[in-house]
This record gives sequence, C-alpha cells and structure tokens, in this order.
Amino acid sequence: MDGMLSQEEIDALTGGDSSSGESAPAEQPLTDVERDAVGEIANINMGTAATTLSTLLNNKVTITTPRVSYVSLEELSDQYDRPCVFIHISYIEGIDGNNILILKERDVKVITDLMMGGDGSNTEGELSELHLSAISEAMNQMMGSAATSLSSMLEKKVDISPPTASLVDLNDSIEDKEISNFLVGQVVQVAFDMKIGDLIDSQIMQLYPFEFARELYERFIGSGSMDTNSATETAPVQETAPQPAPQAAPMPAAAPQPVPQTTPQMDPNMAQMQQPYMMPAPNVNVQPAQFQSFNPGIGPLLQQENIDLIMDVPLEVTVELGRANKSIKEILDFSPGTILELNKLAGEPVDVLVNGKFVARGEVVVIEENFGIRLVEIAK
Repeated sequence: MDGMLSQEEIDALTGGDSSSGESAPAEQPLTDVERDAVGEIANINMGTAATTLSTLLNNKVTITTPRVSYVSLEELSDQYDRPCVFIHISYIEGIDGNNILILKERDVKVITDLMMGGDGSNTEGELSELHLSAISEAMNQMMGSAATSLSSMLEKKVDISPPTASLVDLNDSIEDKEISNFLVGQVVQVAFDMKIGDLIDSQIMQLYPFEFARELYERFIGSGSMDTNSATETAPVQETAPQPAPQAAPMPAAAPQPVPQTTPQMDPNMAQMQQPYMMPAPNVNVQPAQFQSFNPGIGPLLQQENIDLIMDVPLEVTVELGRANKSIKEILDFSPGTILELNKLAGEPVDVLVNGKFVARGEVVVIEENFGIRLVEIAK
C-alpha cells in the first residue's frame, strides 16, 4: 500500500482542484472602465445615503470619494483587528445581487446612541441586539434612499430587502453561511472615509461580488447613464466617418461656399450644421408697444377706499409746551419748588405731535376745568 493515496486524500486533491477552478473566474479583475463605473455608482449612492444619515442623526455626515480595490478575507482580517459589524443587503427588484457594508464596532455604538437621543458618548459595554437592530434600521433608510438614487440612474425601479446586521470577528470562523460564501476568494471593495460631526472619523466599506459589480456596470451602460465625456469621445468617430464618402463625389470643393438658400439639394447633415446661419425669419410684423393709459379720476376714489381701512387705528397725540436741556448734575439738584425754564416764550403757540411727529401748532385754552388746545396752524 506504500505510495498509494487514500480515497480521502484523492477527494481532497480533486476537491481543491475543482474549487480553485470554480473561484478563478470570479477573481478576474474588473477593467478600468468597469472600476470607474462601479466607483461612480457607489459615489452617487453614498452621497444620497449620507444626506439621509445626517437627517437621521441630526449631525453633519461627510462621506468622501470612494476608492475601488480588491480584497480577500485574509486581507480584511488584517484591516480589522477587532470585531466589526457586517450589514448584508440584498436587492429584490431591478438588480439581482447583494453586497455587504462593514462598520467598526465603536462607530455602530456612536450611531446607535445618536439615534436614541444621546450625544454619541455612550460607547461602553458590549454590542447588543439593540445596537444591531438600530444600525439595521439606519442602514435600511440609508440604502433605501441609495436604491432610489440607483433607480434614477438605471431608469427602472430598484428595491432592497431589510438589511441584516451581524457582529463578525474576522479572525475566527464566520458562522453566517451567507457571509462566508460571500467572502470566498476576492471581492470588490469600495472604501469611503466617513465623518459624523466630531464623533466619528473612520472608514466605511462596501463589498461587491465580481458578478454583481459587472451587472451594475452592464445596467449602467444599458441605461445610457455613462459619463458624457466617454460618450462625446465615441460619438464623433461614428457620425463623421461615413459622411465624407457621399459628400466628396457629388459636390465640388467650392460647393460649401455659396449662400445656403441657393443650394436646395444640400446634404441633410450639412444643412443641420449651417442652420444657425439661416435663421432670419421673413415677414415679421413689428409694432410699437401700446400701454393702457391711467385714468386720473380713479386715484382719489382708490385713496378714499384705502384710507378707510385705517380709520380706526388709535394714535397718540402729545402737546409739547416747551423743552429744556439740563446736565445730569442739574437734574440731580431738582427738588419740589424748582422752576424749570423752557425754550418757549409766554403766549407762544405750543407744538402738537402725533406719534412723536410734529403736525400742528396751537394755543392753550381752558375748557371748564381742563386745558385744551385751539389749533392755529397745520404743518405742511
């Protein structure tokens, strides 16, 4: 039996070969165009999600431009040396696939505390089911708004199922089968720097399977949402290349020089290019503007109607006998019997003020036992 392999050893060898053969296609890197498209999609989605999270936490949330790379389970273990929270997100409409959000344990505690009305300082103790439930709800709102944004880009409805949160220690075996199957081989990693007020300055990650990333790219291309720069680069080649052939044979070199109106058989493409020079419109009827004249007789009537609205407004009427300027020392010397000399002469008309504004002058009279004012002059 020496030199012969047991059945278990044969199964192990063949299983290793088959598994490596199956995982190889999934680990093929994305092209530069695919990476740029995935990064752009993630950037737009996270921008919308940051606005939603800011409203939810009543704090300023800043998420930076993403960085797209590839990562394996071992490399994730090196990046996260302590338990972290995996939020599993599945798309149930519009797109077939799923992705994972990774948050640090302390960040989850801060976000949860803010959601519960705290100041974000309650980060002691272990992560409980309450924390996981709260962060699932926060991610549900965030990624729900991101799915709405994705719907606008892809021009079709995109919806997600409620996210599920799990506390994962990457240094140990992962009990969640969905997550463990997700992290077989390499996956696409989209990393963002996230700041929440002065409480969090950390990192948030999205993990995409290669198949899901490529599907996003294909949907992105099919919806016509590609970057306008790339569209403008390819459009001239497709449009201008066929045109020289039909134009070169029937038209001489001097054909483009005459006025466009004299060439009714011009090629339609050339007509569109020269259309801005053919814009003058014939037989335009130009007339001077005419405005309705105002009737002077309407003015007093309108004025009478308007002033009736304020006839009952009370005003304060003050009669000023006179004034005097005194220093603080002189005022402090006032006592009963002090005579105060005013700037008005005896018998001179007194001023009548309405709401502090001078309106008339009058003379002092006595009506039975009260003083009164007889107006002698109205201010103009």
